[in-house]
Amino acid sequence: MCIIYIVLLISIDQISNYKSMDLLDVKCDSCQRVFKRRQYRLKSALKLNNQTKHYCSSKCQGIKRITKIKVECKQCGSEFFKVASQHRKHPNSFCNRSCFGTYNNTHKTHGCRISKLEKYLHQVLPEKYQDLEFHFNRKDVINSELDIYIPQLKLAFEINGIFHYEPIYGKEKLTKIQNNDNRKFQACLEHQIELCIIDSSELRYFKKEKAQKYLTIITNIIDLKLAST
Repeated sequence: MCIIYIVLLISIDQISNYKSMDLLDVKCDSCQRVFKRRQYRLKSALKLNNQTKHYCSSKCQGIKRITKIKVECKQCGSEFFKVASQHRKHPNSFCNRSCFGTYNNTHKTHGCRISKLEKYLHQVLPEKYQDLEFHFNRKDVINSELDIYIPQLKLAFEINGIFHYEPIYGKEKLTKIQNNDNRKFQACLEHQIELCIIDSSELRYFKKEKAQKYLTIITNIIDLKLAST
């Protein structure tokens, strides 16, 4: 039998003044809803339970028992509250989906959205320009991912493969990609960032010799930018 836990709106001593079938006002400690209960049910519940907090239903009881703890976002470091049981199951905590996606993109152990060409550039560019700081696939500048960003030069690069130009996964998906590309370009303009679009759609299969072409394009642009500063 399920026992209904309540908070009386009358004193406990007054319960005996009512008949067993009388309806009395009670208030849930969780939702604060006032409702009616028979005198005999209240009397029975009080005899069986000495809890200081009582609830009108198992749902309200469950809500009150949820314990939240303060945790730190694994990506941005901001603090927020998370249900303790969820934290035990998933120790890595994220304050929003953007932080979750950014962290996963940069800590993948299998599968990857980053092309082999991009990985190659991530390795070569910092070695070639050791005095420059490179940000790869980060969203913190324009709230949208930039493939390559060089803060000192206010210069960014997008390496756009075939998915940005042909409907490989359908026209609807292509439209979404291109709309996102346009928003990204506009955001760079607003932040006074020079965005260079590198069309790599011809590179169907990665080979270091073929990747050299794109590396040369990027390094030429960087060298011109350095010469003008």
